[in-house]
Amino acid sequence: MPSLGEDQLKELRDQFDTFDADRNGHITCAELGDVMKALGEPVPGFRLREMIKEVDKDMNGTVEFDEFVTMYEKVKSGKQKFALAAASDKAKTVVKMEGLSAASSSGTTHSFDEGETLSFSDWINYVLKDDPDVQPKLPLDPDSLFDAGSDGILLCKLINASVEGTIDDRAINKTKLNMYKKHENQTLVLNSASAIGCSVVNIGAEDLISGKPHLVLGLMWQIIRIGLLAKISLKNNPNLAVLLHDGESLSDFLKLSPEEILLRWFNYHLEKAGHGRRVENFSGDIKDSENYTILLSQISPPEFGVDRSPLGEHDPNKRAELMLQQADKIGCRAFVRPKDVVNGNSKLNLAFVANLFNTYPALEADEGGLPDFDIGDFDETREEKTFRNWMNSLGVPYVSNLYSDLEDGRILLQLMDAIKPGIVKKEKVNNPPYKLGGKMKKVENCNYVVELARELKFSVVGIGGEDIHNGVKTLTLAIVWQMMRAYTITLLEKLAGSGKTIKDNDIVAWTNGKLAEGGKATSITGFKDPAISTSLAVIDVVDCIRPDLIDYEQVNAGESEEEKLLNAKYAISMARKCGARIYALPEDLVEVKPKMVMTVFACLMARALQKA
Repeated sequence: MPSLGEDQLKELRDQFDTFDADRNGHITCAELGDVMKALGEPVPGFRLREMIKEVDKDMNGTVEFDEFVTMYEKVKSGKQKFALAAASDKAKTVVKMEGLSAASSSGTTHSFDEGETLSFSDWINYVLKDDPDVQPKLPLDPDSLFDAGSDGILLCKLINASVEGTIDDRAINKTKLNMYKKHENQTLVLNSASAIGCSVVNIGAEDLISGKPHLVLGLMWQIIRIGLLAKISLKNNPNLAVLLHDGESLSDFLKLSPEEILLRWFNYHLEKAGHGRRVENFSGDIKDSENYTILLSQISPPEFGVDRSPLGEHDPNKRAELMLQQADKIGCRAFVRPKDVVNGNSKLNLAFVANLFNTYPALEADEGGLPDFDIGDFDETREEKTFRNWMNSLGVPYVSNLYSDLEDGRILLQLMDAIKPGIVKKEKVNNPPYKLGGKMKKVENCNYVVELARELKFSVVGIGGEDIHNGVKTLTLAIVWQMMRAYTITLLEKLAGSGKTIKDNDIVAWTNGKLAEGGKATSITGFKDPAISTSLAVIDVVDCIRPDLIDYEQVNAGESEEEKLLNAKYAISMARKCGARIYALPEDLVEVKPKMVMTVFACLMARALQKA
């Protein structure tokens, strides 16, 4: 055992125990994953294994206390950095809650950040202050947040505040909220959150009803983050084009993640202000509030009187408070407290900066004007967004750009493994850091994707790894669609248990059989049937699966485009409420998009088989 002082060892033991939930002396991938979710930063399984592996000296697949201590010895000496050490340091800021889970009787400890509870409560108070359905619950505070969200109404509304129109208000149970009705609402929450790109792996409706803090906060953060970052786009703010560097194309600029664009925006204003410093992160570079003070003075309209007076205060906590008072002048004191700034809470500081951008971007073209471009050429299509949300819901590293984020093939390989576990041979995957020959390594991964696609009987004629690496849209979309379809069909086949391959005509036959069994007048001839535009067949299938769910007073004949859209919104939300994990949008039904229509009926079929 390394020679550390008694106090240091005790502190490290406390940190170790934060991960070692069952106190058996071993940190497992599952335990590490639980802590990362508690921090609102869910990590995919392969990355958890990597974090364990770089510390696991005896290669037994877990981390023991002596290995944990050795890791910190190396960190302290400056010899090496470890992802596990960074996670452990962050976990020191959490509050431990006993007795809040079904496993608590066996000594399980769940953790969450107290500052996040307060910040999320304040944000919900702000964005939902005018919603009559949640007003009786407001204002929220850390003591009331989890109970207020237990019936599902608040979370439904929060999802709609982030991505407008995701949940049809008619689908939310609002009265006579017994446990059954709450469960329906929370099922609607989880399936709708998944549809907008949240990872809801290992979160159940019961977890949200019982208000498990680490799971509720983790889901809330994903929902809030998606809403905050969604506005950072050329469609919402064409003047983002002023952030282009010399010689940089719009296409290259849009390969940046929303976080990278925010940092670019932050530094643009620091430069405009003649300030010498720049920010590269939302943690260490903002701790002293200096950069924040300059940014606020630069973006604020003159009439609000925002100034740089906080720079005269040398105490970091007092300076942070003075800086936030300046932010309050423009109505942007949100997400962070002084200690969140000083401690460099990257999650909350990202939210703070995103809210500043969304409120006061302060971007104006110079005398030369903006580059000549058609926003339609760069705007994300509905299909692209659906595919991206599907990927993100499966817990892969977050995909912001459907093309640039797939260029090294690794995310696609993770998805392949989700479709058919074990199909990806890890020794054949090139992982970063890519040194010499980096492009070749990425293309090799993409070639492997095509090889596996061929093995899964995908149509890959004319598609090569170079096409995926280069982001050729039509060919990348062709691969991704077949992956989404294969994932859905594989799930169906497992539930059916017959061992036979399920084809499109099997789904159509099941749909018509279910409708006939329920005495419905609707039917479909296929996924291109124009009658699907009314959504009546979808609504009727939901009613056949859950006879007590549909309120037919909310359903119309679908004779006009307006009526069709109303039906489609209701159909999608009620399908999710009955437990179907649907990613399609209402417009896909109205316009009868065959691919998305197929996924709707396939997901309903899967739900019926689960129920059976």
